Amino acid sequence: MDVDLYVYDLSRGMARQFSLPLTGIQIDAIYHTSLAFGGVEYFFGSGVQRAVPGSTHHGQPMQIIRQGTSEIPMPVIEEYMESLAEVYTAESYDLFLHNCNNFTQDLSVFLTGKEIPEHIRQLPQKVLDTPFGQMLRPQIDQAMRGVTQGGQTIAPGVASGSARSTSQRTASHSDGSIQTNGKEEKSQQSVHEVTQIEHLEELLKAAEKSCAVIFFTSATCAPCKLVYPTYDSLAAEASSRATLIKVDIGQAHQISSKFGIRATPTFITFLKGKKENEWSGADSSKLAGNVRLLIQMAWPAHPHRNLRLPAFEHKVDQYILYKTLPPLQKLVAKLEDIAKHPAVAGLISFVEARNTNGAAEAPLPDLLAFSQYVQSSFRALDKAEQFPLVDLVRAAFVDPRLSGYFAQEPDHNTLATLLSGISDISNTPFNLQVVTLQLLCNTFSSPLYPRRIVNNTPILNTLLEPVRSCLTGDVSKTRAISVALVYNLASYNHNCRLAELSDDPLTENAQMELVAAVLEAVQKEKESDSLHGELSALGLLVYLAPVDGDVLQLCQAMDAENSIRAKKQLAAEKDKCAQLCAEVALMLSSVT
Repeated sequence: MDVDLYVYDLSRGMARQFSLPLTGIQIDAIYHTSLAFGGVEYFFGSGVQRAVPGSTHHGQPMQIIRQGTSEIPMPVIEEYMESLAEVYTAESYDLFLHNCNNFTQDLSVFLTGKEIPEHIRQLPQKVLDTPFGQMLRPQIDQAMRGVTQGGQTIAPGVASGSARSTSQRTASHSDGSIQTNGKEEKSQQSVHEVTQIEHLEELLKAAEKSCAVIFFTSATCAPCKLVYPTYDSLAAEASSRATLIKVDIGQAHQISSKFGIRATPTFITFLKGKKENEWSGADSSKLAGNVRLLIQMAWPAHPHRNLRLPAFEHKVDQYILYKTLPPLQKLVAKLEDIAKHPAVAGLISFVEARNTNGAAEAPLPDLLAFSQYVQSSFRALDKAEQFPLVDLVRAAFVDPRLSGYFAQEPDHNTLATLLSGISDISNTPFNLQVVTLQLLCNTFSSPLYPRRIVNNTPILNTLLEPVRSCLTGDVSKTRAISVALVYNLASYNHNCRLAELSDDPLTENAQMELVAAVLEAVQKEKESDSLHGELSALGLLVYLAPVDGDVLQLCQAMDAENSIRAKKQLAAEKDKCAQLCAEVALMLSSVT
């Protein structure tokens, strides 16, 4: 499948004409990019959008560049797109830091292994480095939003590639809901219209950990209709943080009788399952104020939000990967006859081609055949033979196309088989421990793998045991790699927590195991470089953790704050480490 980069100039030639006198530097275009493949053009504006190629509100592209070809199966691409949609939302758009070109870069590397042109990627920073860019950044960002964030564009009737798959997966309905993978979800929180008392009780019970509002109205109540728009807007604003209910007393006599409603409009609010307030009257301002106050009471700001913690306030953009390529000739020699197996030979050729010619020129090998070989033969190999094979896979997993393929395995049998080499970590050779832990870090090259790992209990448990052992052990190298793996897991959990997508993807038990192991490592640490990694991982796990949750209670039980402060002198050897030490200690002190 061919993958094309569409390049647009949002200024339509004005940047080339006026940039030098305004900014002091020559800017040829204000670049907007998208990727076209399978008969669909994908771009980032009001979220991840799609259109018939060349039909977007940006007009015709100024340039079309062939990025390469992709052999990744469409189901893998579709799931990757869904993961991107969680990160590239309309609200997260930032012209300088999180824009269409960042999206295109991520998607292009995943599909072809090739980056988009550097002059496009570097343009925002180039502008920000000028006094003009620094001074007018907010105004420029706001002015360009209307251009960059056009209305949602769908590719109807496109019968090829991912457009066909998307039309099968997603269908819009007139009530504002979206049909996705056979499951109906609301695109935004809507008001629940209730006539049966059983339905009302179900909604109130479901809101016992948050809050709810009941709006009692009637068809003949003219003042009620004045506040309908406000109530609907509040429901959308509240999203999942509150349940807003509307009851027509003319159709729900049992409900109105139970609550003693004698006039409309009447509002009753509930906080944590108990009645909190009641008032009557069609006052939109009072309604909005009371509902927003209710939500604040149900969802108080986390103490960490009131602190200045620059190291942890933002999304983590890069995971730690081990990209160093082993000397292939030596690796092949260690593999001996294993290297002659067609599936293994294909992977060796892929790694060599990727290293020599770049990812774009390295087509994926027969991964199904390699998976079958690993699952059938790996456990029968001795440890000396397992080591070079795992190291080969570790090097190959740097490529997000390849790691994304294995992330799609239903039971992750290939990864589980490779991890069996360290099932008894105390009796595992040091070199096999190192490359297996590095392989686990490299699974994070694909955004598909983190969610698969944390949601697969056997894989997660298999991973946690060697991590705990190495973190609390005395070997600095395996401890450092284990910290890197914890950092990756914590970063994924942290990003989901910041985005408020749902509950933390890492279970509380898993977080507690990681926190306990990292804290023990901190207490024993004597090197500032290692301490920096441990503090980073610990801070990501602790930041915005539930105040009444087990993670922070464990930190208190282990006297984490004083343990961190005791490392102040060691941390002072490096400025960034000293800052981390101060921030993590402050974070912990704010919730004691």
